[in-house]
Amino acid sequence: MQSTSIRVEVIYALPDRYWSVRLELAGNSRVAEAVAQAKAQLPDVPIDENRLAVFSRPVTLDSVLRDGDRLEILRPLIADPKQARRERAADRKK
Repeated sequence: MQSTSIRVEVIYALPDRYWSVRLELAGNSRVAEAVAQAKAQLPDVPIDENRLAVFSRPVTLDSVLRDGDRLEILRPLIADPKQARRERAADRKK
């Protein structure tokens, strides 16, 4: 029986730079395993385990990864989108 492996890319981006790590994991690996390996290779990147996505779709630590997935470490929002929209609408009315 041949063991299957998958390749996953873990990314964290700031407005002016980004970090990217390519991982090779066992088949049926979960997000938690990728996060654990990424933490070792990206010690300066803050990883909030509740703010993760695969191709912009939110995932949990229990989500199963597939070959070629891009696991994104999301940053906290700097502004509330609803509030920002309200402020833009108010500015247009003036």
